[in-house]
Amino acid sequence: MSSGQNSGGLMSSAGLVRYFDSEDRNAPTIDPRTVVAFGLLFGALVLVLNAVA
Repeated sequence: MSSGQNSGGLMSSAGLVRYFDSEDRNAPTIDPRTVVAFGLLFGALVLVLNAVA
């Protein structure tokens, strides 16, 4: 392989790593406990609706 040839690898994904690593300070944040509680409540609602129908 010649020294001027780009083999891809880490250099090709460096932009994506920078993009996903940065956090927007204006973005809304959700507590993980809220997500779990919502999932449990939604699951309970589905079970109740299946029992009624």
